Amino acid sequence: MRISVVIPAHNEETYLPQCLEAVLAQSLPPFEVIVVDNASTDRTREVAEAFGVRVVYCAKKGVAHARQAGLLAARGEWVAMTDADSLPTPTWLQALAERAPGAVALYGPLRFYGVSAWEAALSEWGYRAFLRLMALLGRPNLAGANMMVLKEAALRAGGFPEVEAREDVLLGWKLRRLGPVRYVPEALVLTSARRLKGGWGRFLLRQARNLLGDPRGYFGEGGERER
Repeated sequence: MRISVVIPAHNEETYLPQCLEAVLAQSLPPFEVIVVDNASTDRTREVAEAFGVRVVYCAKKGVAHARQAGLLAARGEWVAMTDADSLPTPTWLQALAERAPGAVALYGPLRFYGVSAWEAALSEWGYRAFLRLMALLGRPNLAGANMMVLKEAALRAGGFPEVEAREDVLLGWKLRRLGPVRYVPEALVLTSARRLKGGWGRFLLRQARNLLGDPRGYFGEGGERER
C-alpha cells in the first residue's frame, strides 16, 4: 500500500518541524510526504526542504485549495492528510492502513496538546463521542488533521470543494456515496491548542457554527487558520 501524506501549510515555520518529525517516524513509513506551501511568506518552504520532503506550491490562499493541490500531486493510491500544527501518533498510518481494505476513506480522533492534562482528556474524549454520534447518524465528520482517502475515489467525487471551511467534512459526505467511510479510533493525532486562544467558549461556538455551515470566526484576518 502506497500512502502519500499531504500537509497544507501557510506560514507554518514554527510548527512544521515537529509535524514532519512525527510523520517521518511512523511505524508504517509513508510512500512520500508532500508539504503544500500555501502562499507562505515565512520559511515554510525552506523548513520542508530541509527535511527532504516534496514541496508543492499553491498560490491561491485557502486550506481547501491547498488540500486539493496536494491530492492532485500525490503519487500514492492512498492520500493521508494532517495539519502542520498536528502530531500524528507513531502508529497513525498503520492503524488507518489496517482498516483501509474495501473503504474509500478513513478518519480518526484528535486531542489537543500544549494544554493541561484535564483539557487534553476533555478534548479527546469529547471529540471521540462526537465522532461516534455522527457516524451513527450516517454523517462521518472527517477532519483534515486526521483523514485518509482513496485518491481515485476522492477525484471521482470531485475532490475538495472550494469553500472557506468544512472542505474535509463535505468531501467525506460525498465519498460515503461511493463506498465505506470508516472511523478508526486507534488512529490518534495530537493537534495544537492555538484554536483555544479565545477560550473554550469561543472555540465551541466557532465549531458549532462551522458544523452548521457558517465559517465566521474560523479564520484569521488574512484568511488563514487561526494561530
